Amino acid sequence: MANQLNRLDQIFAALADPTRRAIVMRLCAGEASVGELADPFDMALPSFMKHIHVLEVSGLVESEKSGRVRTCRLSPDALVGAEDWFQQQRAIWEARLDRFEAYVMKLKKERAAKRPSRTTKKKGSE
Repeated sequence: MANQLNRLDQIFAALADPTRRAIVMRLCAGEASVGELADPFDMALPSFMKHIHVLEVSGLVESEKSGRVRTCRLSPDALVGAEDWFQQQRAIWEARLDRFEAYVMKLKKERAAKRPSRTTKKKGSE
């Protein structure tokens, strides 16, 4: 369990950076070399490689080197833990909202029961 939480922390930390999110989005379209991934960014290659390293450590990206070319690909299994966490959070919040809605409806019914009926007119108000 602690290992899963640590992995989840790493995934969210990796995705907290806009450059790394852009890399992940690009890799959703298919594998690419580090050069192709780095091309749209205005940064030195060593700095860009730090982003790749963070993504690899988090398990979001896998890479392999063939000659002088390092090719990266998305590892979608890494997102399963994050997806499970989101589903758990969604279930918790939906249950809270359902209870809140039931409470609001109860209050509305109580308020309606305390109000005099609009069809009854007071004498002398005509």
